[in-house]
Amino acid sequence: MIRRSLVRALMTSVALSAGALLAGCNSDEIGSLATNAKANQPVPPKLIAAMVEKNMDLQSPILIRLFKQEAELEVWKQDRTGRFALLKTYPICRWSGDLGPKVREGDRQAPEGFYAITPAQMNPTSAYYLSFNTGYPNAYDRSLGHTGSELMVHGDCSSRGCYAMTDEQIAEIYALGRESFFGGQKSFQFQAYPFHMTALNMARHRNSPHMAFWKMIKEGNDHFEVTKQEPKVDFCEKKYVFDAVKAPDAKRDPVFEASSKCPAYVVPQEVADAVREKQAADDAEFAKLVSKGTPMAQLNTGIDGGMHRVFAARVPNGNTGLSEAGPTPSVFNPPERAPGTIPLDHVNPPRGSVTSPDDPLTASLSSSSTRVAAAPSGESEGFFSSLSRAFAGSASADATTATTPPPPTPAKPKVADVKPRLEAAKPAKETKQASAKPAAKPAATETAAATPAPAAAPAASQPATSLVAGAQPIVSSNSFDSRFSAAK
Repeated sequence: MIRRSLVRALMTSVALSAGALLAGCNSDEIGSLATNAKANQPVPPKLIAAMVEKNMDLQSPILIRLFKQEAELEVWKQDRTGRFALLKTYPICRWSGDLGPKVREGDRQAPEGFYAITPAQMNPTSAYYLSFNTGYPNAYDRSLGHTGSELMVHGDCSSRGCYAMTDEQIAEIYALGRESFFGGQKSFQFQAYPFHMTALNMARHRNSPHMAFWKMIKEGNDHFEVTKQEPKVDFCEKKYVFDAVKAPDAKRDPVFEASSKCPAYVVPQEVADAVREKQAADDAEFAKLVSKGTPMAQLNTGIDGGMHRVFAARVPNGNTGLSEAGPTPSVFNPPERAPGTIPLDHVNPPRGSVTSPDDPLTASLSSSSTRVAAAPSGESEGFFSSLSRAFAGSASADATTATTPPPPTPAKPKVADVKPRLEAAKPAKETKQASAKPAAKPAATETAAATPAPAAAPAASQPATSLVAGAQPIVSSNSFDSRFSAAK
């Protein structure tokens, strides 16, 4: 089993390196993934412990959700019941643009919508420490003529239409994605939202020109919320469609094209009923909030993006810009230090009025500027070297190949109304990866301001695979037959 795991890891290494080449990176700077210290940092022990506590396997599938207004990125991971559960929430160091979807190249907008991240979109030699390409534009974006390229989630806390984390944060997120690919996940879903899709947030932004788009992607959010499964995404009539399958009497699967008429399809009845119930409750709450005169959010007055307050509190003249705390208390308590290195020499907070905490704690940071984080000591040999040692005699519990159980009986489907449901996005054709280090780093235009989050745990020096138990089978995230059994 260790031999099979090693072979699978090496094959994934080849796929990642080949993907980077196809994405347009310089071949002399790609190098071997097996010897890339940054890309091979093990998953930190704290996250391993969290997986054990939450009944997760190291190499089970992941899913990422991101919220601009709250400036938070969530990593969800499939547990041994086959359902996704929240593993960790990361404060976003910088994002650019306004609330709303990206429309054209150069508008500095960070994208919103549903995207699929494949190994080819992971860039171990990014100019911004590490990164993965969001896959924008997807088929829905292209059907509307939207343009743009190289929209990333990366490190370095600097953004021009991207989502920027600290180097330490992106190292963790990258490692979680890498392990999911080693476990057999072909792509992980990336869901980007303007804010948590609550009735209150929808009421506050009811005057936005993007409301129709937000209602469309909210449906995908609702599918995930009620099933805790990755929603299947398709597209037709220039809109998203979620969890569509063929009708019981159909002879073949429906064929979706972003700009074409929607084919006949059905949605599993239990999912359709649960989504309908949630939407009815949300609509009732929305109407109640509007009738009570819930104030509408202020219009953007030139602020370029946002920054979680945990970072804005540590940047000279820092402010959160368009980012603000949600209706519930922040999950981040004031730590002794920020969750990662903030490169103060080029991080620019969002323009606009200061909304950071009363004491931004900038005095102690004004004397020196830190640079991007280096790979933790003791990790230079990389993940594949660790696997080689494991192959030589050090067995690892979760390195075994999981056996997928027979799929349970699928939920009885119900013909869905083929009414305008917002379009679905096939995995977009990968866009060009970030190029090798530029002469000068672009100035960041986003702000960060939120109660300090706990510092990212340092990477462990021993192979992460030896720390987690993982003999339990993993349910395939894309197997429709097994997706909804846990929700019954």
